[in-house]
Amino acid sequence: MNGLTPTSRALARSLHLLVAGLLALALVRASAEHAPDAGAVTGAGAALAGVYAVGPLTPAVSASRRAAACWLAALGAVWLLLLALTPDGVWLAFPLYFLQLHLLSRRGGLLAVAATAVAAITAFAAHRGEFSPAVAIGPALGAAVAVAVVWGYQALYRESERRRRLIEELTVTRADLAAAQHTAGVLAERERLAREIHDTLAQGLSSIQLLLRAAERALPGRPEAAGAHVVQARRAAVDNLAEARRFVAALTPPALDGTTLAGALERLCATTGAQHLIDVTFRRTGTPRALPTALEVALLRVAQSALSNTVRHSGAATGEVTLAHLEDGVRLDVVDDGAGFDPGRLPAPDPAAGGFGIAAMRARARALGGTLAVESSPGRGTTVSAWFPSGAREDAREQRPTSDAREDAREQRPTAPGPHRGAPDGNGAHR
Repeated sequence: MNGLTPTSRALARSLHLLVAGLLALALVRASAEHAPDAGAVTGAGAALAGVYAVGPLTPAVSASRRAAACWLAALGAVWLLLLALTPDGVWLAFPLYFLQLHLLSRRGGLLAVAATAVAAITAFAAHRGEFSPAVAIGPALGAAVAVAVVWGYQALYRESERRRRLIEELTVTRADLAAAQHTAGVLAERERLAREIHDTLAQGLSSIQLLLRAAERALPGRPEAAGAHVVQARRAAVDNLAEARRFVAALTPPALDGTTLAGALERLCATTGAQHLIDVTFRRTGTPRALPTALEVALLRVAQSALSNTVRHSGAATGEVTLAHLEDGVRLDVVDDGAGFDPGRLPAPDPAAGGFGIAAMRARARALGGTLAVESSPGRGTTVSAWFPSGAREDAREQRPTSDAREDAREQRPTAPGPHRGAPDGNGAHR
């Protein structure tokens, strides 16, 4: 029978069968003994069966302790009548124990079981005409077993409910964590896309714009120069189209296809010098060694962004890109002799205004466990230095130094050799 502590249908049906079986046993024994009050026993048994049937058919009994107590009181009264008529009524005490413990409160159920056991022992002793330990052992032992079984079941049910709630909480927490990870992944991907677009497509479009302006200024007096600028702009557009296609496919930048990082940087310097009025040279120091692809891409992107800033903002006549392979890592220095600026007065990054360069370069270096230093002052040019330790990993989440460690590394790293050593990042990208 389903009660205030839920039970399975199998247990409820087993209890119903137990009551029916024991009641039938009492009635059959009373009829077999040809007792003079056999008819009264049969009537009491029928009344007990009717009262018992009310419980399973009345939802209020399983929903309210008060209704359950009233039903148990009526059932107990009929049972006492049957017990007074025949000693075989004592067998029905056992299922009554389960009902009382199940439907009443813990204390109320225990008191009801004790009263039922005392009534069973007293009536059985009265029918036998004597009291002995054997008379008390049966009902008392049945009461003890019923208490142990019901209380054990209730303890298991409470533990099961606690585990169910815990599993539900864990499920909700896992869903929240998955949502948070998804959000973090979306934000990280947006940041990555912003850096990639800034360092590739935006820089290329800016270069094309400068070349077309130069061609416009050369017309109509110098058509040959204008044509050369248009050719260079077309080549830049082709390169950027390839960048866009590789970018969508998440492949290695075209500049690194079939060549080394040094070769790609040398080609970048030559292309920048050919397209703009600036002399850019490339220099490599140290013993070259293989670098992870992610690190090569980061170094190339930093060089592209820094040179773009030099062309767009510094007004420099010369620039130098140095790739240094050191014992403890690799360093890239981009130096120019342009107008320079005050790094301490940089405005907040504003991608809409084109001021995302320094922030993007720093984020790219930080993602691989490196640092980016910018040294500059008005009138003294700019130096951008990106340094990565030997153990820089391709997965940004596997190695992320603390801000203090990054500041210490930035202060301890030597700046790039070149004409403007005291000037970190003076390339307009920084602005």
